[in-house]
Amino acid sequence: MKRVKFIARIYFYFFFLIWLGGFIVFQQYIRKRPIDETTKTDAIVVLTGGKNRIAEAIRLYNKGLADMLFISGVEPHVNLETLEIQNHVNFIRGENNVILGKEATNTIENAVEVNEMIRRNRLKSIRLVTSYYHMPRSMEEILAQNPEVKILEHPVYSKNVSKRWWKRPKSFYLIASEYHKFVFVYMKNLVLKLMRA
Repeated sequence: MKRVKFIARIYFYFFFLIWLGGFIVFQQYIRKRPIDETTKTDAIVVLTGGKNRIAEAIRLYNKGLADMLFISGVEPHVNLETLEIQNHVNFIRGENNVILGKEATNTIENAVEVNEMIRRNRLKSIRLVTSYYHMPRSMEEILAQNPEVKILEHPVYSKNVSKRWWKRPKSFYLIASEYHKFVFVYMKNLVLKLMRA
């Protein structure tokens, strides 16, 4: 019995260290860093759901960093005017190349919606705008379906998530939860790749 408990304890510490190492790498990856605001892409893609994402994407579009703006995960009743009012922004450039995706309700569906738009418009590159902690999982989901597309990351940093997030329960839970979701998506896609090989 003692031997079984000892082995179980060894396994627990082993997997905990793997989890902890991965978590440290994850939080290092998402920490604030310089953002490229000069490189143009075929389109700007923003995933709804987080504060300031849409406003940032519209600002970049108005700046001329792409000729197309795709907003994924918009509620069915929302139009461009509604988005302007909700986000306190205005479309300075033409609205003809602003596309609203209204089918997605989660990150997986975002990826499907985005990749359909990429294929339909034969895009080679996109600037992906989403919350910084959401970026790794979003990238993984999109590239799993369309590995050829070039993605320029444009993370949005929120004041609501403390810089010292590990000291605040809500912030810690948010980052840890996103890490677990990313690991699940990464492992799922890895298994699918191995099955196709």
